[in-house]
Amino acid sequence: MVAFIAQSKLTPKAAKEVKRILSIELGETLISISTWADEHRSRGTASWHYVNFPRGICDFVRDRDCPDGDCVVQALENQVHILNSRVSHEERLLALKYIVHFMGDIHQPFHSGYEDDKGGNAYQLHAFGKGTNAHALWDTDLIRNFHEPFDVLGSRLMSQEKKTQRPIIFNPTLAAIESCKMLQSEDFYPSHELDQTYIQKATPIIEAQLLLAGERLAELLNTSFK
Repeated sequence: MVAFIAQSKLTPKAAKEVKRILSIELGETLISISTWADEHRSRGTASWHYVNFPRGICDFVRDRDCPDGDCVVQALENQVHILNSRVSHEERLLALKYIVHFMGDIHQPFHSGYEDDKGGNAYQLHAFGKGTNAHALWDTDLIRNFHEPFDVLGSRLMSQEKKTQRPIIFNPTLAAIESCKMLQSEDFYPSHELDQTYIQKATPIIEAQLLLAGERLAELLNTSFK
């Protein structure tokens, strides 16, 4: 959905350059590559998908929170640098695959979560008739509960779009801090038995984050391909 929203907001020049990069692999689109980083996750890249903070602290300290550059903040910075460098088409395509995916990750609050519960993965609960955890709940379960295809939901969000109070210009560090601070709000963690009140509270947050991630991805690509 993030890729779908971004695609609709690309400038003609950026859309042309994205299409040219994607043409290296037949049939690929910004949407089709959006899950590539999960499908090809390895031990070496797994930590690129998230950043963990100490409990109750959302100030990003690179040496503490991103040792050896292995976190989503540094990964995004690195891949944007590659995309904007004079490297092979294959390297730029790989960077684009990572950027599209990590842009969604960094706007999911539990991808910028607390180290002591592994970004919500260790916080167990029961939701929608099954056992799950807080991270998975926000990654997939709550979005699937919309019961809308991604293009329908993306179009709906854009049609209801309001001027955001947060800057569209993307900064990985600030985006991670924004996401982390959401966890500090009262009752952000669900109860161990998910209820309808929590779903109603989470829905507008998820919608806003998806839309913002799409807008920021578009802005990043539009800036890269001026």
